Amino acid sequence: MQPVNVAVIYYSATGTVHTLAQAAAEGARKAGAEVRLRKVAETAPPEAVGSRPEWARHVQDTADVVEAGLDDLEWADAVLFGTPTRFGNPASALRAFIETTGALWYQGKLAGKVYSAFTASNTAHGGQESTLLALGNTFYHWGGVIVPPGYTDPVQFESGNPYGTSHVAGDGPPGEVTLQAARHQAGRVVDITAALKAGQAA
Repeated sequence: MQPVNVAVIYYSATGTVHTLAQAAAEGARKAGAEVRLRKVAETAPPEAVGSRPEWARHVQDTADVVEAGLDDLEWADAVLFGTPTRFGNPASALRAFIETTGALWYQGKLAGKVYSAFTASNTAHGGQESTLLALGNTFYHWGGVIVPPGYTDPVQFESGNPYGTSHVAGDGPPGEVTLQAARHQAGRVVDITAALKAGQAA
């Protein structure tokens, strides 16, 4: 298999998406990839973060997670983006990072890479699919190859989202089905990226 570099880049306020990102990183490593787990910078003002104890605690708990940079995107053959849904869209902190990528895009350095995404919302109909589809709009502009999980593993018939792993945070922390779905999604990304690299090399 061609070596595959995978960046898992995410935003998480209270830890749910962080947990999904860790599972995705685990799945990518298990599939043989070199993985960088990266959070995007927190953009909310300190008073907003401090207004919710679980938010402030998560910021402290993940202080050692490296923040994403443009070099991570350039390094990666494949990128999995994770975000909570905010009014049916990706969180503004993730969008703020994405909006710094213009120079890479202009140079064609984001084209031809594999992209995939995962999300969480507080309620069952809280905009999960629209958030994943909104990220797809960015991937189109980058000239990316979008790899969703589809129904390519039995766990997908339990988790139920072919667009990307998603979780209802109002039901509690992600359970094993959701975590396995994230691992499967990342593993599928690695497999398809490896196949694309092998085809290009040939």
